[in-house]
Amino acid sequence: MSFKKNKFSVLKNAISPELADFVYKYFLNKRKVARTLLDTRYISPFTEYWGVWNDEQVPNTYSHYGDIAMETLLEEVKPVMEKHTGLKLSETYSYARIYKKGDVLARHKDRYSCEISTTLNLGGDPWPIYIEPNPKKGKVKDGQYKSDMTDGKKVILKPGDMLVYKGNLCEHWREAFEGEDCGQVFLHYNNAKTKGAIENQFDGRPHVGLPAWFKNKK
Repeated sequence: MSFKKNKFSVLKNAISPELADFVYKYFLNKRKVARTLLDTRYISPFTEYWGVWNDEQVPNTYSHYGDIAMETLLEEVKPVMEKHTGLKLSETYSYARIYKKGDVLARHKDRYSCEISTTLNLGGDPWPIYIEPNPKKGKVKDGQYKSDMTDGKKVILKPGDMLVYKGNLCEHWREAFEGEDCGQVFLHYNNAKTKGAIENQFDGRPHVGLPAWFKNKK
């Protein structure tokens, strides 16, 4: 399947299943530590260093912008992404979640920093992702995202596999999760030749690993 032609493709074994399992277990442990620190009031619900449960896109689900391990994956996977897409890429940021039973990822398109993206399956129960490769389907109208409710393409990933797609052009979503846990990390890049890509490197942060609020503090 050609990424250039279809605007998405699946890359099998982008990382080894063993590495995916290690990162998944690391993130499960981090969620456990974050929950204990939060419940015992050693950290605020708004402390981003340990991850949060206040993500508006998937409420009450553990997520983390810029976790250092995930940011290291962002850098390590970059050559694989460049070879697969045929593009010179500029890394922007990572975002990881551990989805829980009943979670839904609403139909959406992403912002400019997610121009070239991947969702990498780390482990847990399988959960299909759907993608609509036609960029004309789905748009923002009057400040609200409006979907054309197409069937899209169903993609099932095994641990270590990743879906590579144009995140700001292709609508993507997940239906209600019936499993218990599913760990995914999103790795985002810009095409280095796109206008503004160099200025947007690291999503406006001085370097990888910093929280989102550290943008434009170079």
